[in-house]
Amino acid sequence: MSQNDAAIASNIQVSELYWSLVAKADKKFSKLRDLPYYEHHRYDTYFYKVFKVYTQLWKFQQENRQKLVEAGLKRWEIGDIASRIGQLYFGQYMRTSQASYLSEAYIFYEAVLTREYFKDGIFQDLNLANKQLRFLARFLTVCLVLNRREMVRQLVNQLKMLVAESKRAFPENDFKEWKRVIRDLTKFLKVDTAFMNIWPLRYSVVLDLDPDCLPRVACIKRNLKLRGAILCSYHPNEVKFSELTTDNFRMLQCLEWEPSGSFYQSSEIPSAGSTRINHYSHEITDHTLPQNPRKALLYHPSTTHLIAVLATMCEELPADGILLIYISASGSGVHASISPSHIGNVGDTENVSNTIRSDTVTTLPSCSACDTLTSSLDYSGGLNLGPGANGGINTIDPSDLLPFTRRPLFLIIDSDNSKAFQAINRAEKGEPVAILLSPALSFPLHGAIDPPLPSGSQFTSFLTVPLQAFVILLGFSGSDIQTENLNKAQKILSSSLNKWGEMLASSDTIHPVWAQVLGDPFLRRLLLRFIFCRAVFALYAPTSGKKEYLPECSPSLPDAFLPTTPSSIATVLQIADIFGAATMFNIRERIVLPDEQFSSP
Repeated sequence: MSQNDAAIASNIQVSELYWSLVAKADKKFSKLRDLPYYEHHRYDTYFYKVFKVYTQLWKFQQENRQKLVEAGLKRWEIGDIASRIGQLYFGQYMRTSQASYLSEAYIFYEAVLTREYFKDGIFQDLNLANKQLRFLARFLTVCLVLNRREMVRQLVNQLKMLVAESKRAFPENDFKEWKRVIRDLTKFLKVDTAFMNIWPLRYSVVLDLDPDCLPRVACIKRNLKLRGAILCSYHPNEVKFSELTTDNFRMLQCLEWEPSGSFYQSSEIPSAGSTRINHYSHEITDHTLPQNPRKALLYHPSTTHLIAVLATMCEELPADGILLIYISASGSGVHASISPSHIGNVGDTENVSNTIRSDTVTTLPSCSACDTLTSSLDYSGGLNLGPGANGGINTIDPSDLLPFTRRPLFLIIDSDNSKAFQAINRAEKGEPVAILLSPALSFPLHGAIDPPLPSGSQFTSFLTVPLQAFVILLGFSGSDIQTENLNKAQKILSSSLNKWGEMLASSDTIHPVWAQVLGDPFLRRLLLRFIFCRAVFALYAPTSGKKEYLPECSPSLPDAFLPTTPSSIATVLQIADIFGAATMFNIRERIVLPDEQFSSP
């Protein structure tokens, strides 16, 4: 056999081994891709097995690149492996919520982009064009979750150009689906503006209170930690990209840690000859932070699917854990017609069962009265998790959640029929549930004539980006507000929230349901923002005193946190003053606490 024949035979042998590895990897990848995200522990072992195969495949193609190219290996096929590895990492992030997997997905996707693996022959092969389009869409999702806005803009431009050029290259295909993707993405980015991201939505030890510095809770029998969260959202015509809705997107970030410094920006892209893929155990994570709570993101699930996810996550919940359930959806049942009736007019408190103490503002009803009157409404039914035509298969009722109240739950319902879930209170099967309920109606934005675009819920916005939500409620856009004023307002809000946190921790009348979650930074922050949200909604002049615009919580918080207390009024008034909007709030007397109590640090 000649030397040339031996080389050809060697190449054939290498090529056959390579393609057998590719077939094995593809088979395992397809199986893992079809597995549910929410059964985290069950599939961890399988993930490692799949990753081991891709490690072997990547290393093999690196070591035999020349022979494989001579045997006909295309450049896009190398890119396909790197893209699959990025998918593996992102899928594992969705199962575990660990930032290291998310950033690794970014690294591999960026490597595929910068090396233009799919560029050659893209307009001669429709399959290759679709591969590049799918790759860009997946990379966009990773960049959105990572808040890499510069890269998002770059990818959007590339996606638009690629769709336009593909239409010209393949006139028999209209690419309607990709036009819809671009349209959805454009709407999503109009809502997720730079103003909404002026501060990290994630919990930042730089901007938020350091978890090690949380005040010690006086009345506490146990200290629960947020170990899991189910985030479920569905509204007709809501703004979303793929299955990532604006509400779920904001809540997802709100329940994660913000890496300190320029962590993500410092991650290195693997070089062409890098064996980075071989160092799976090398975690590029911020080791100073705890792990993120696990999350399951659901977009218009069937009732049975939601219950299956809920059952699995309750089963996997550790002894010191609490599960957060967040549902943003419209009501499915028929409840009492909500008229714009007032609980009490300005200056009139005779119709309020619990009058407000003389040391607080006298123009607003007490929240106890709001609770009493609101609970008298006939709320029934539940929430729509999908198109109404499917009937009960897409609805979730309060009774569906009761079997899971044997484990600690933190429930957030954002819906026009949220009050129906008050039925859970005192019907629990073992553990009292912490419940935050949105108002039945959204607030009219100041100066708005046309109804706002479906850009996400006001209530969810107050829980995730409270100051931005406050500014938007006043009718301002980000460009209307000076950065200096925003920073001033943010300092006042942060100081107030921290003060309320200290008051809650030291209170001897706080319900154990709330006391046991104050040691968790995520749940504590949500509860404090709820207090601010309730104060704003109760004092806002256009809807002041109207019960349908008030959020509620169960069990009740101590009276010291009612919207009518001086501390609540002072916080809202001081922030409104910064934006010249104090007159938009129904406050007869300007109640201001001593400077030192709410002065910025």
